Amino acid sequence: MLKKFLIALLVFTLMPNQIWSHSEKSDAEKDFSIWKGKSYLGGLINRANPFSSPDSHAPIGVMGDHLHKQGEVMFSYRYMYMDMDGNRDGHDSVSIKRVLREFPVAPFVMQMHMHMIGMMYGLTDDITLATMIPFVLKSMDHKTRMGGRFKTRAEGLGDIKTSALIRLWKNEVHDIHLNAGVSLPSGEIDETDNTPAGRRTKLPYPMQLGSGTVDLLPGITYSGRVNDWSWGLQGLANIRLGRNDNDYSLGNEWTVTSWLTRKICRYLSASGRLEFKNWENVDGADPDLKPALIPTADPDLRGGKRLDALIGLNYIVPEGRLAGNRVAVEFGAPLFQSLQGPQLGVDWFFTVGWQLAF
Repeated sequence: MLKKFLIALLVFTLMPNQIWSHSEKSDAEKDFSIWKGKSYLGGLINRANPFSSPDSHAPIGVMGDHLHKQGEVMFSYRYMYMDMDGNRDGHDSVSIKRVLREFPVAPFVMQMHMHMIGMMYGLTDDITLATMIPFVLKSMDHKTRMGGRFKTRAEGLGDIKTSALIRLWKNEVHDIHLNAGVSLPSGEIDETDNTPAGRRTKLPYPMQLGSGTVDLLPGITYSGRVNDWSWGLQGLANIRLGRNDNDYSLGNEWTVTSWLTRKICRYLSASGRLEFKNWENVDGADPDLKPALIPTADPDLRGGKRLDALIGLNYIVPEGRLAGNRVAVEFGAPLFQSLQGPQLGVDWFFTVGWQLAF
């Protein structure tokens, strides 16, 4: 049902503009005239960026999708939530009873909340610098073979990411740039909580807040735009450099995403997106963890791949005191996932965010 709902909503949001508005205003100069002089913030934005459209940015779940002009600054905030419910092995769902036949403890629900603060700065017209600072809260519910239940939590600063977006080529329609980033090990890898095994028990890999390693974040992004349509394609990698202080490194990750956006009216656009992720098992092992006790502590049960479908809305305030502020939301769910399990599968997720450039 969820997949059918996503497809139906995507078709609905990409319907022609006339359904949404009796007077289509796709001309950039007309849009800009509405903003001009409306507020102090609007004036700042218009001087730095003569015209901005709701579809000039990728969906809010895409990072590092656009560059800024020299001297332009953008601040952003994103709230991301992910719900994981039920275990999987390969393509198949696995019952909690089956997991408990193999392990004394089995996770069955995990929730992740992330608050992401971002800043971008246009060093030149062709180079933009970006930094993202995450604050993470994770919780995981467990069942034991003896019939008990317990929950563990971890929260704090995640790994800080910084990058440079370097334009390779641009014309009136197309734009291509490199993503050259690095992830710094600011997130904790020694989180503990009280469990039936004892007080301050070391939490397994998915409950830690960071990787503990310096990671390279290379990638490339293409975007295009014609009239009321825009689109893009991005490939990113997360390459771990060596092992952390606990003698392991998280698996390398690869992500490819593509999106299509339709401008509905001068202040609103709708998007559809596909994203494919592939990630490897943990290399090495934390000596404080007991992989025979719970599957999340087994370094050989962490890899997998997943294809997600997402829909979103981008809104930009066209006038008034808040002119130029952007608000966006994106909702997604897996179309396909194959996990080296038993391992918790993703159920659904969403991102809501705010952006302001001046």
